[in-house]
Amino acid sequence: MRPTPRAETFPVNTPAASQVFTTVLSQGPLPRLEVARRVGLSPAAVTKAVRPLIEAGYLVEGVDEEARPALGRPANLVRVDGGRALFIGVKVTGDEIIGVLTDLCCRIRVARHLPLPGRDPRTVLAGIAELTRKLLAETNGSTAPVLGLGIAVSGDVDRAEGTVRYSPFLEWRDVPLAELAAMTTGLPVTVDNDVRALTVAEQWFGAGVGLSDFAVVTVGAGIGCGLVVHGRVVAGAHGVAGEIGHVTVDPAGPLCHCGNRGCVEAIAGEAAILRQIREATGELPDAEAALALAREGVAAARDVYARAGEAIGRGIATVANLLGPERVIISGEGLAAYDLFAEQIRDAFVAAAFGSAAQCDVRTHPLPFDEWARGAAATAIQSFIGPDTSR
Repeated sequence: MRPTPRAETFPVNTPAASQVFTTVLSQGPLPRLEVARRVGLSPAAVTKAVRPLIEAGYLVEGVDEEARPALGRPANLVRVDGGRALFIGVKVTGDEIIGVLTDLCCRIRVARHLPLPGRDPRTVLAGIAELTRKLLAETNGSTAPVLGLGIAVSGDVDRAEGTVRYSPFLEWRDVPLAELAAMTTGLPVTVDNDVRALTVAEQWFGAGVGLSDFAVVTVGAGIGCGLVVHGRVVAGAHGVAGEIGHVTVDPAGPLCHCGNRGCVEAIAGEAAILRQIREATGELPDAEAALALAREGVAAARDVYARAGEAIGRGIATVANLLGPERVIISGEGLAAYDLFAEQIRDAFVAAAFGSAAQCDVRTHPLPFDEWARGAAATAIQSFIGPDTSR
């Protein structure tokens, strides 16, 4: 992504200082000695790293009266001042744009939804600009600056270039979204794949805090996967690492929009589930009606959800076998049907996972779309802190 003007830059630019700050951001408040232990630096190096951050107001240090030890003085803890800076996160879907205003700790202060009348880049950019203006208006009276805008889009996204190379749901190819949005909003812009953005939020502020290896699997319109390996969100050499939605689990299965057969997404994506239920029952349900049919005990509908669960479980097992993550977090709007396929996900995962890979902690973490926008804000925070923290 081309550099854009900033009103303010982060006061440090060394990997050690960024590591100290992100550790306190995601795991703090912490005493300095504990920070040193967690990042593998000497106490003197930690003191050197936190000094400019305290002087600039990004970190504060004080006594934790509630954690007073039995003997001796109360501990001094270092924590991030969340109100020091603000960020905007935007998630673009096929029919609406969701925006959030967060503080530096990625806590949502305001959330707004805006209908999307069209999917062409010009219309989407106008919507992003309008939503950004509304969120900026919410900062009136605040002395904290808005220091970045993150945008999350499904598909093949080159974060370094800020380009949406291909988004099937938006029908975009090679759109330089970061550059266009920066020109439109006047803010530094980070653009990333929506699942990777959600993974950043889970790594720093959610169910992945403190884990060096985990995965986020999203179930909904598509089947996505974000990967964290050795503490880094992995995009891969071509930016499409983690595409378990296009792992083949049934070579004789239905045709996928990618051109292959039997992909996880062709069996367990929302459109695939609806198509299979329509074919099996002769009815034309939407997502809510499909769930109702299955919960009413219609065998054909229940079988479709069961097959979806098996496909998802096999896809997760592929991730576990290849990377051995400590945890897999299942999320996405498709979790509305979790009661219909949870058992099949678990059984298929255990059956397909090799050896100790089956010990992976598979858990669900339902998240509304506001949280996907929060993931976009997390990428903006990450970019502001420094490029070394992004991957």
